[in-house]
Amino acid sequence: MKLKLSRPIVFLDLETTGTDAAKDRIVEISLVKVHPNGDEEVKTRRINPGMPIPPAATAVHKITDEDVKDEPRFEQIAKSLAAYIDGCDLAGYNSNKFDIPVLAEEFLRAGVDIDLKKRRFVDVQNIFHKMEQRTLVAAYKFYCHKNLEKAHSAEADTLATYEVLKAQLDRYPELENDIDFLAKFTEQNKCADYAGRILYDDNGVEVFGFGKYKGRSVAEVFREEPGYYSWMMNGDFPKYTQKVITEIRLRDAALNKK
Repeated sequence: MKLKLSRPIVFLDLETTGTDAAKDRIVEISLVKVHPNGDEEVKTRRINPGMPIPPAATAVHKITDEDVKDEPRFEQIAKSLAAYIDGCDLAGYNSNKFDIPVLAEEFLRAGVDIDLKKRRFVDVQNIFHKMEQRTLVAAYKFYCHKNLEKAHSAEADTLATYEVLKAQLDRYPELENDIDFLAKFTEQNKCADYAGRILYDDNGVEVFGFGKYKGRSVAEVFREEPGYYSWMMNGDFPKYTQKVITEIRLRDAALNKK
């Protein structure tokens, strides 16, 4: 089934040095940009992460330090990448939990201010898990009736994810061919920071999604215990999470001055 689009959507997949959004770096990125008229563009490139690629990561995606030593750093392509995805919705497989948080961190490190909150995110894995509870390789076999060759290659995984979404729309009549619907359907928790440390409650208030203050208003906790803000800013939290809690703290301070 062809996607019904009001604006372009970019399917993405990242291969990285690891699974920690706060620490790890991108070594390969693949993008499939789908236009409302059905035209598709595929762009894939490797990136020098500026750090050694752990053997455990290489074992998964087969990319070595030697493979990326002459490739550009993320900060060298950040502005052109931001321009390429400007005005586009984003989609991927487990992208809400991993690819988008990692990408947001890389943009912040590169000093490129990109507002991803204006985008809609479609996580194809969440559709699969809600419907069938399987992995991408199994999803590709189940929905597309083909074996996924070169699994854990960014381009192969990205193209497979795009094919799986179209097949899911063909298979499940209850899924609307509408990006706004799919974004809402695949959203598990409404995150303020992409990494899931800060969530929105039913009233749209930012609350902690972890730790001893889980479920409590971030602004209220910072008022009661200012040291908790300092602990988060000095701790091993993603930069985007730190940016969000700083915005909350400054906004609350301004409101309380009135």
